[in-house]
Amino acid sequence: MPPLTRWLVKAALLYLIAALVLGVAMQLPMAGRYPVLAVLWPTYLHVLVVGWLTQLIFGVAYWLFPRYSAERPRGSERLGWATFVLLNAGLLLRIVGEPWRALGRGGHAVLLVSAVTQLLAVWCFVLNTWPRVKER
Repeated sequence: MPPLTRWLVKAALLYLIAALVLGVAMQLPMAGRYPVLAVLWPTYLHVLVVGWLTQLIFGVAYWLFPRYSAERPRGSERLGWATFVLLNAGLLLRIVGEPWRALGRGGHAVLLVSAVTQLLAVWCFVLNTWPRVKER
């Protein structure tokens, strides 16, 4: 298994744990006393879908999709690492910015940077993966 795949899968597993802990915290009876817990639903969904599912899919796709070439079997390793860094940076910004915005304390710029960063991550993934999707 390539190092990038290991990083993507391990990060995905950490986000799965974080999402489940966050989901439980939002359901606790005392959650109503903490305003930040009441506004974490979008953050929870992002951690679960982008952090866990998307990252796991990216890692497995990077590892198992057909080879690009004999010299570069997985395409560009730089694009792969850019995908990892941009996706996680965007998600971490989202985790900070979403509650900040929901509590009326700004955060719009952070969410914009988060969205652009995640969009760039997806473009890196698509650019690196597209040539590997081919007929036999």
